[in-house]
Amino acid sequence: MTTSDPINPGKRFRSLLFNRSTILSFVAGAAVAVAVGVSAQVAAMGGWHHGSILDGTHSAAEVDAHLDHMLKHFYVEIDATDAQKAQIGPLVKQAVNDLLPLHTQAQTAHQHAMDALSQATVDRGALEAARVEHLQLADQASKRLVQLMGDVGDLLTPTQRKALSDHLQRLHGMKHS
Repeated sequence: MTTSDPINPGKRFRSLLFNRSTILSFVAGAAVAVAVGVSAQVAAMGGWHHGSILDGTHSAAEVDAHLDHMLKHFYVEIDATDAQKAQIGPLVKQAVNDLLPLHTQAQTAHQHAMDALSQATVDRGALEAARVEHLQLADQASKRLVQLMGDVGDLLTPTQRKALSDHLQRLHGMKHS
């Protein structure tokens, strides 16, 4: 049960925003990686969900095979040339390898927050430390994904970038602007 705080009405909003921004950061991160060729399946599931190929429970070979499969679909979507395929694949795979450890770290930060919350006395310091850790991880993921988007975007033609944008909007149910 949640109650509003009459002394600090923004507290509940910040709590919701923190939860949403943490989740959205990882979801958006996964979705962007997917859109750039990682996995339409992961984006549709909303990101780093348990059971996804990127949740850390799969072998490197399984992740690599899944990425290859998803990249084939991506290449069709944007009508990629062989030269583009040769450049995009390694960029996406390196980004996924860079992002996978962040998922584990985020799980650890989440567990720290749950541990602090479940004590006889709420450990506000530990909750704050977990919040800061989540935000730092989200920032790292965001920076890495923006780098990937820029790197892949540099390899695409304007027509291909438009096809990518259209595909992303369809994946996320967004209206075209």
